[in-house]
Amino acid sequence: MKRICLFPGTFDPVTLGHTDIINRALPLFDKMIIGIGRNVNKQPMFSEQQRLEWLNEIYKSNDKVEAVVYDGLTVNCCRLVGANFILRGIRYVNDFEYEKAIADMNRSIADNIETIFLTCLPQYTSVASTLVRDVLKNGGDVSKFLPDAVNETINKK
Repeated sequence: MKRICLFPGTFDPVTLGHTDIINRALPLFDKMIIGIGRNVNKQPMFSEQQRLEWLNEIYKSNDKVEAVVYDGLTVNCCRLVGANFILRGIRYVNDFEYEKAIADMNRSIADNIETIFLTCLPQYTSVASTLVRDVLKNGGDVSKFLPDAVNETINKK
């Protein structure tokens, strides 16, 4: 059986924290699907198309990585793409408590899908999309938190 992993998130924008988790998880899986989840409770700063373009650009030379947009339950997306693992990044202890509750619920719904947690490297613990958006909205420089493909787009605006 192939080890296919879904890494869900909003990726608004894609940060070096996201790419750190993805890059370190890649050797663990045969294929990684980056799932851009639509969250009705969030108003994104960047369009789904933009976020897809960033991920496709960042991983264009890696045929193990694919990006999709999905609605609804993450486990349903897993079923659609054939993923048997969900990858989640952990920055702080609070993240783990929240993510474990979600993992437990997902496991209750789909007991064949395992959630894998990776802790981020120390230099990325403060890199959260929410904080990056706040800095951007207030005219600050976020370049050291973002991959080149994302910086290029932001710098054009």
